[in-house]
Amino acid sequence: MMHAIPDILSAPDISDIRARLLAADWIDGNATSGTQSALAKRNRQLPEEAPLAAELGNRILDALGRSPTFVAAALPLKVYPPLFNAYAGGEAFGTHVDSAIRIRRGTDFRIRSDLSATLFLSDSDSYDGGELVIEDGLVPHRIKLPAGHLLLYPASTLHRVEPVTRGTRLAAFFWIQSMVRDTPARTMLFDLDRSIQALGAALAPGHADIIRLTGLYHNLLRRWADA
Repeated sequence: MMHAIPDILSAPDISDIRARLLAADWIDGNATSGTQSALAKRNRQLPEEAPLAAELGNRILDALGRSPTFVAAALPLKVYPPLFNAYAGGEAFGTHVDSAIRIRRGTDFRIRSDLSATLFLSDSDSYDGGELVIEDGLVPHRIKLPAGHLLLYPASTLHRVEPVTRGTRLAAFFWIQSMVRDTPARTMLFDLDRSIQALGAALAPGHADIIRLTGLYHNLLRRWADA
């Protein structure tokens, strides 16, 4: 299941991050590619070990922690530190599937990639092309979100980035190992959580039905969670 989560970053944060990325030194995007992805990938990337990547990545991780929707949808156990890429002048990323295990070079940090995430950093009208196309069913989803909005989607899906023919597409991307690795179970928990929140806004505090449903949510999470 895909989730478009708005306003992960504020407008001032977006402007600052974008300006600093545009002034950064970029490298070939295949620095972090697997064998399959390297055949399809044409873009640029901020070096993973660059101090700027760590600083901006930590800002994004802090913002994710403040997003109840992200936490409810992803149920994160581990989040790979965000990476940053840029597309311009016809650059694209052909159809691929993300690696199942992501290992951070030079460390013992590794995650199982249950979910992939793209945080759009460029205004959608500032570039042509660059849609994230996800093949999830019979009809591919073509997604181009406003700056500061996040797309969360199963890492197991085939996806691609269309060529950018005008302007520059900047984004952060990363992966999440969820406490609940099963996608249908995670989706049911998210739907149940949203229903509890809606009922909480409509009913009196401490209503018996809200307490009962909250108990059900936590008992299902206890049954399905890895941690």
